[in-house]
Amino acid sequence: MNTVLTARRYPAYPVSSLASLLNLSRDFDRLFESPGTPSAKADPEPSFSPLAELRDSKEAVAVSLELPGVNRKDVSITYLDGVLTVAGERRQESEVREGETFRTERRYGRFERSVEISTPVDADKVAAVFKDGVLTVTLPKRADAQPKKIDISAG
Repeated sequence: MNTVLTARRYPAYPVSSLASLLNLSRDFDRLFESPGTPSAKADPEPSFSPLAELRDSKEAVAVSLELPGVNRKDVSITYLDGVLTVAGERRQESEVREGETFRTERRYGRFERSVEISTPVDADKVAAVFKDGVLTVTLPKRADAQPKKIDISAG
């Protein structure tokens, strides 16, 4: 059984359908933006947006985020009304010397990723592990959300 998972990259992106309709213009504008190309509305400071992997098994949904260079103390995780949100900050730890010119393609700053989980989750058993720059949040499915085998009796 596959579960539809919706990942969002934009902070404060609405969850309700009414709010989604109100932001139709913003969504339409994003349709014409290509990844890696700065838009006219882009923030003056580049932001960091971690890549995500979503896995669905019979027992749980697992969400993994790549967070290289992020300290686990700078990350917060919340689960509310079917939405898992991971927020934090990747801090730039470089020394800038006067008169030096350098280029960086690494991105720093605040990030927030929200994932809508359509399967009922046992919120009291949600667990997170941060290892080797990868944060994995495991959301166990509630017992009533797991498939049950139904025996067929002879009629």
